[in-house]
Amino acid sequence: MTTKVLFVSFLVLVLATDAAYGGSIPIYWGQGRESTLSQACSTKLYSHVNIAFLSKFGKGRTPMLDLATHCNPSTGGCRFLSNEIKYCQSIGVKVLLSIGGNGADYTLNSPIEAKDLANYLWNNFLGGYSRTRPFDNVVLDGIDFYIQSGPTKYYDLLARYLAAYNTKSPRKVYLSAAPQCLIPDKHLDAALNTGLFDYVWVRFFNNPSCEYTAWNKKNFFKTWNYWTSIKARNVFLGLPASPKAADTGFIPVDVLKSQVLPVIKKSPKYGGVMLWSRYSDQIEKYSPSIKYYV
Repeated sequence: MTTKVLFVSFLVLVLATDAAYGGSIPIYWGQGRESTLSQACSTKLYSHVNIAFLSKFGKGRTPMLDLATHCNPSTGGCRFLSNEIKYCQSIGVKVLLSIGGNGADYTLNSPIEAKDLANYLWNNFLGGYSRTRPFDNVVLDGIDFYIQSGPTKYYDLLARYLAAYNTKSPRKVYLSAAPQCLIPDKHLDAALNTGLFDYVWVRFFNNPSCEYTAWNKKNFFKTWNYWTSIKARNVFLGLPASPKAADTGFIPVDVLKSQVLPVIKKSPKYGGVMLWSRYSDQIEKYSPSIKYYV
């Protein structure tokens, strides 16, 4: 084999390896005074948008959206988002509904409640039917679990019920989760152990013991290695998009590029960098600074 052929073969291998380990940037949208959803997608910065949050469910109540200043779902005021979601999907951005959030008004108290919530999500946001769909007839790409308060049981059942809809629909229902970096995440550990999640964006913020800092590098990388060992297709580094987006955990761009990404990208499960949130990213312009390196 000639030297030229060997070089070309080596170059192809390098490019293939690089592509396999390339990452993307998911974002959370809906809880700040950020731009519209379609404007966020039109930046071409984000691979996934998690609409946040379905923040009330359980206890026999009708689940309820809270999209801050964007719209009022109780009056049907969020239906205009249908066209914006369709636009995002048309340019390759997956749009998921995030359930839970930073509040404490959600809970699952029994297997029946888990099944009821799965049915509600299917009929109101996914491939089912309801006269009260908050986003009209648009079909979202999946459901994101952002659970950090309340009882810890039955989210594994919710994941199983949602995944079961994949046998009834030609369109895949993607599942994602945003556990805190603490090991284990008490609210999502059982759910993640089902192995049903396509994307896991681990929140390495507001948890100093497992965040990246100059004095905590060893534990950070140890924690990252744990998370990339779980049963999930892709694992993402979850970060605040600005120093003000979280109490702790922000990593300056130069540090992320030179000290963090070169190490974590070695994992075959590396998926990219998830950011909280679109509002903070608009201010800090964090994603444009890191997109090439992710």
